[in-house]
Amino acid sequence: MTTRPMETRTISVDGRDIVCDVGGDGVPLLLLHGFPETRLTWREVVPRLTDRFQVICPDLPGYGGSDRLGEGPEAFDKSVVAAHMIALMRELGHDRFALVGHDRGGLVAFRAALDHPDKVTQLGVLDILPTVDNWAALQGPGGVFAFHLYLLAQPSDLPERLISADPDTFFGHFLDTWTKQPDAIAADVRDQYLAATRRPETIHAICDDYRASAFIDLAQDQRDQRAGRTLSMPVLAAWQDPGDVDLPFDPQKIWSSWASDLRTQILPCGHFLPEEQPAEIAEAITALAQT
Repeated sequence: MTTRPMETRTISVDGRDIVCDVGGDGVPLLLLHGFPETRLTWREVVPRLTDRFQVICPDLPGYGGSDRLGEGPEAFDKSVVAAHMIALMRELGHDRFALVGHDRGGLVAFRAALDHPDKVTQLGVLDILPTVDNWAALQGPGGVFAFHLYLLAQPSDLPERLISADPDTFFGHFLDTWTKQPDAIAADVRDQYLAATRRPETIHAICDDYRASAFIDLAQDQRDQRAGRTLSMPVLAAWQDPGDVDLPFDPQKIWSSWASDLRTQILPCGHFLPEEQPAEIAEAITALAQT
């Protein structure tokens, strides 16, 4: 494995700055992080890829150092964010590329692949379900573990006010409890995640992101599901091994309903697959890109 250095760049797309790490040689590959993190999510994956890919790891709009795309939840409509990521890749000279997203980034990646099949050559989605399927699965006690979906989507400023009282405890809860390998997120990286998420503007952006999923993205997915739209490219869906927990949904069945060319992988870890199983994720991405 030959590691190519990454360069941190600020790229203006339609008047909005995107902070991203760019590096490597080969097939263009866009990696999108999730909640409550930044592009640092991919720090252990990227060195395993840069000898085969040109890797682009942006902070999602409103997260980390990237500008949000406007006011209100409408700015986090996944079709809007997906189009912005397409424009970022075009700015970097890539008209077609492989795309992998974790968590919130997986929702953006899913929407980009569904709306722009001529741009996305392969799709990877890590520990996430399409919004319509995710909401449908949340019944009974399962909602306890996904309480943040309901809290963050509240249409008033209630979540911002509550979280702002102690953002480190709120966001730290997810970094700590969603990880099965305690040292997967080192203390200095955890500190960087918390420093980014304690900013009032980031708290507001995250809430608007979740409001978009509840009131905009859900409706889009429902329309596409009713219309029978599916993903035309090879798709990798990977998720954490739930162990003895009975999931209220079947990830294999759900992703099979959206993708005919599907490969799946279950990994022995928590939610943060790129950080807990970086070698396995890099290997799976490499295999996906060869399809």
